[in-house]
Amino acid sequence: MLVEEHSTISELEKIEIELLLEGIYRHYGFDFRDYAFSSIRRRIVNRKQAEGLNSISELQAKVLHHHEYLDRLLNDLSINVTEMFRDPTFFKSFRENVVPHLRKLPFIRIWHAGCSSGEEAYSMAILLKEEGLYDKVKIYATDMNEDILERAAEGKIPLHQMQLYTKNYHQAGGTQEFSEYYTVYQDYVKLHPTLRKNMVFAHHNLATDYSFNEFHVVICRNVMIYFNKHLTDRVYDLIFRSLSEGGFLGLGSKEAMTGNDKANLYREIDSTEKIYQKVSTFD
Repeated sequence: MLVEEHSTISELEKIEIELLLEGIYRHYGFDFRDYAFSSIRRRIVNRKQAEGLNSISELQAKVLHHHEYLDRLLNDLSINVTEMFRDPTFFKSFRENVVPHLRKLPFIRIWHAGCSSGEEAYSMAILLKEEGLYDKVKIYATDMNEDILERAAEGKIPLHQMQLYTKNYHQAGGTQEFSEYYTVYQDYVKLHPTLRKNMVFAHHNLATDYSFNEFHVVICRNVMIYFNKHLTDRVYDLIFRSLSEGGFLGLGSKEAMTGNDKANLYREIDSTEKIYQKVSTFD
């Protein structure tokens, strides 16, 4: 009897979550319907509890009728986990294996998809500045969460994180004193405006939006681990269409091209750090 009751509750909860996500999509245009269910469920249940509500149906009513509830839920559903020079060996490999190719280009366009609060995009700006390439680069850093984009554009980072970020920077092959790139205030640092001058922060939703330019590099790291296969395939297709011939793709440590129908259209540059190069045009 307990097993049957638990099963019924789980099925009802699943229906409530599906209805909530469908309502958010149809009313606001944010599409979370193809996110991995276990991850999205955990965040929705936590938000329901934080709001002191008895059911996900109650949360749905609040979200659809009161925008402040949507804002709080969106902050939960947007995965904002990042750091400067995250996975330093990735940036070291990028410096060694991709930068030599970028030197040959008259102008470089880079897209950081799902940039969160911008730390990795700023890391790329620092790397390219040290390689003497930043003056001919335009970095487009996009995310679906407009609040987090506003924070990213400010370039402010809590001071307590700088010890880790400094370590990451040097492990990534940084050649300067990391403190040269920011100014310390009371409990935060602000990255120097020179890092921002060739950077554009813009709203873009990987689940619903389309390609908006042709890029020589696309960085989409630790984003698709939260998507189901349908949405993952959509994003891989979007990235492929966005990359120029010979362009480079950087994925996260838990992501891989394996099982995707675009895999044979890339060659591995660094299998460990998940860096690939596009070798064939889309048919």
